[in-house]
Amino acid sequence: MSVTVFIPGALRGEAEGAASLDVAVDAAATLTTVLDAVGLRYPRLDRRIRDEHGQVRRHVNVFVGEDECRRLSGVATAVPDGAEVRVLPSIAGG
Repeated sequence: MSVTVFIPGALRGEAEGAASLDVAVDAAATLTTVLDAVGLRYPRLDRRIRDEHGQVRRHVNVFVGEDECRRLSGVATAVPDGAEVRVLPSIAGG
């Protein structure tokens, strides 16, 4: 099965400039599975998205479809075939 991961402009340098990545995962994929596959290809990008415990960093939001993963099951969120995963870093300022 295939999942598309969209990378924001601020993190594209960690993914060789790619705006999106097509990721092949098993049918029982979770967000962890998808991010593991991304991390194998782009370890620096993975470190910008997840902490040393494998959790999404608190200043990063990851959406599976239209739902933010923290409102679902976190990194254990199921990711269906054809899903779109969007990574969005928090924006600070005032």
